[in-house]
Amino acid sequence: MGLTLEQIQLVKSSWGPFRRIDPKLVGDVFYSKLFMENPQLRRLFPKNMDEQYQKLLAMVNLIVGRLNQIEKLTDDISAMARRHVSYGVKAEHYTAVGNALLWTLEQGMGKDWRPEVQQAWAACYSILSDTMINASYPKVQNR
Repeated sequence: MGLTLEQIQLVKSSWGPFRRIDPKLVGDVFYSKLFMENPQLRRLFPKNMDEQYQKLLAMVNLIVGRLNQIEKLTDDISAMARRHVSYGVKAEHYTAVGNALLWTLEQGMGKDWRPEVQQAWAACYSILSDTMINASYPKVQNR
C-alpha cells in the first residue's frame, strides 16, 4: 500500500519548516523522547550524538524529498536497515522510533499537527518501517 497524493503533499509541506531548524535541536528532542520511553535503546547509539542528529535529518530529508518515487528508495532503505541489524536494532524497535518521530513532529508543528497530517506521517513511517523490517527480518510478521 502506498501513500495517496494528498498524503505525500501533507508530509512534504509539513516537513518544510523542519528543514530550517538546527538538526541538533530536532535530534535532541527526538532522541530524548526515544530514550526516555525506551532507555534500553540508548546503548545502541554513540555517546556523542551530533553525527547521529545529522544522519537522522539527512535521511528524513531524503525520504520526504523522494516520496513521489518511494520505490526508488527501497534499495537504499533496505541497505540502511541491514546496517541497523549490525548495531543491534530489533524489529520491535521500529515501533518505538515511529512513536518518537510522530511525537517530535507533533511538538514541532503545534496547531498544524492536524489529524490528516498525523495520518499521513503515520502511513509514511509505516511504509518505511515495513520496508526496513522486511529487508532485515524477512521472517517477522508485520502488523
